[in-house]
Amino acid sequence: MEIWKEFRLEAAHMLPNVPDGHKCKRLHGHSYRVRIFVEGELDPTLGWVVDFADIADAFEPLRLRLDHYYLNEIEGLENPTSEALARWIWRRLQPTLPILSRVEVGETCTSGCVYRGD
Repeated sequence: MEIWKEFRLEAAHMLPNVPDGHKCKRLHGHSYRVRIFVEGELDPTLGWVVDFADIADAFEPLRLRLDHYYLNEIEGLENPTSEALARWIWRRLQPTLPILSRVEVGETCTSGCVYRGD
């Protein structure tokens, strides 16, 4: 069974590698939506895969590092596309949340990406 927990964060960025004149080359911000998915067996006693609070606890250090920051200044996010952000989150979260199955990053209400690991 797969479950997810959603988080919100605000952050600024610009994409340095897009062509000059592209709107994303200018500094701007997003209200990101991050969904953390985990997959595992349903515990027959507790009735859940994992406590949602455990997902929140695992993600909290990353949320604190990203929320209200300029993403380009964070190591590993020098070109902070949604895809790069999803991979960055995965690589830091998976060691503490080994049942992680995917990371979904919504950059706007109509655009985002899904990352399922390397």
